[in-house]
Amino acid sequence: MSLKLPRNWDFNLKGEAGKIARSRSVMTGEQMAAFHQSSTPNPLERPIKMGWLKKQRSIVKNWQQRYFVLRAQQLYYYKDEEDTKPQGCMYLPGSTIKEIATNPEEAGKFVFEVIPASWDQSRTGQDSYVLMASSQSEMEEWVKFLRRVAGTPSGAVFGQRLDETVAYEQKFGLHLVPILVEKCTEFILEHGLNEEGIFRLPGQDNLVKQLRDAFDAGERPSFDRDTDVHTVASLLKLYLRDLPEPAVPWSQYEGFLLCGQLMNADEAKVGLSLGLVACFRRR
Repeated sequence: MSLKLPRNWDFNLKGEAGKIARSRSVMTGEQMAAFHQSSTPNPLERPIKMGWLKKQRSIVKNWQQRYFVLRAQQLYYYKDEEDTKPQGCMYLPGSTIKEIATNPEEAGKFVFEVIPASWDQSRTGQDSYVLMASSQSEMEEWVKFLRRVAGTPSGAVFGQRLDETVAYEQKFGLHLVPILVEKCTEFILEHGLNEEGIFRLPGQDNLVKQLRDAFDAGERPSFDRDTDVHTVASLLKLYLRDLPEPAVPWSQYEGFLLCGQLMNADEAKVGLSLGLVACFRRR
C-alpha cells in the first residue's frame, strides 16, 4: 500500500530545512546545544565583555532582555546571568557590526546589529542579532570589542588575536611578536629590572589609556626615559589580559602543563641523583 500525495502538495524538504535553520533563534538552550556543538563555551576562557542587552526577536520583532557574554571568538546570550547553557551563540570572525540610526521619536534607543559572515550565514542559516544597549557609551564599547573579535581591519592591537596582529604588522617590518610587546619588554628590561613592585604596582591610568588608544589607532608610540616603568608594565598586562585567547592557546594548555610536570619530574630525578652521589662521596 502506497501513500499518494495531492499534486499540489508542496513537499519541499530543502525549504523546510531552511525554515528549521532560520527558527534556531527561538530554540531552547538544550536544543541549541544539540544543534550546534560549539555553542557550549569553554569555562577556562576569560570573558572579554559581558552584560545585559535587549535582543530583537527574529519573527515577532519585540525586544527581550538577555545576558550577553563575549568569549574568545563567540558571542553567547543567556536568559539569566546565572545560566550555564546559552540560548544561542554566533561565531564572530568575518562578521559585520554596524550601528543603526534611530528615528528622532525613538530617542534613547541605542541599537546595533551583528551580521554573521556570508559563508557562515549560508552554511548554518545564522540570523543577524539586532541588539539594544542602555546608553550610547555602552553601545560604543560593545561595538568596539565585537569589531575587534570579528577581525574588522583597523590596525587595532588590543583585543586582537596574536597571529592576526603579527600578520598585520609585517608591513612595518619583520617582527616575531607584536610591536607593542616588543617595545614594552625592551623598555622594562632596560629600566624596570631593579624597580620594586614591577608588574604589581599600577601605572598611571590616564597614560595607559592614551597609549592603548594610540596603538589601536595604528600609531607606534615610543617611550622616553621619563616614562613611568609601571605604566609600561600596566600597558603590557592590559594587552595580555585583553587577548581573545591567552598567549598559551587553550588547544595547547594541557600539553603546556604536562611539559611543566615532566620538567619538575626531571629536576626531582637530578636532585635525587646528586644527593646519592654526595652520600657515596661522604662514605
